[in-house]
Amino acid sequence: MSDTTIDTAVLGEKILRVIKTIYDPEIPVDIYELGLIYDVFVNEDLEVKILMTLTTPNCPVAETLPLEVEEKVKSINEVKDAEVEITFDPPWSQDLMSEEAKLELGML
Repeated sequence: MSDTTIDTAVLGEKILRVIKTIYDPEIPVDIYELGLIYDVFVNEDLEVKILMTLTTPNCPVAETLPLEVEEKVKSINEVKDAEVEITFDPPWSQDLMSEEAKLELGML
């Protein structure tokens, strides 16, 4: 193990911080709190794979939101590559939102 080994847990935190700066344009809550991010994988080569969903399959940002996530995650120095995979299984529902998001949207 060399001194340049990057702690993937620390990198995971960085990735989440970046993801939390991305908002669904129709909802004033970041995509992480909305529950759109299902999983984030970081392999030993520091390639990131993000499994996410959209609020609906014909969401107006279906084309741009995944690209924005990819670009922002790729902009982290330690990340070599990032890929976003969209899934609708399970489909997004309001149950996936964090308490914070529900509070923000007046649903609690």
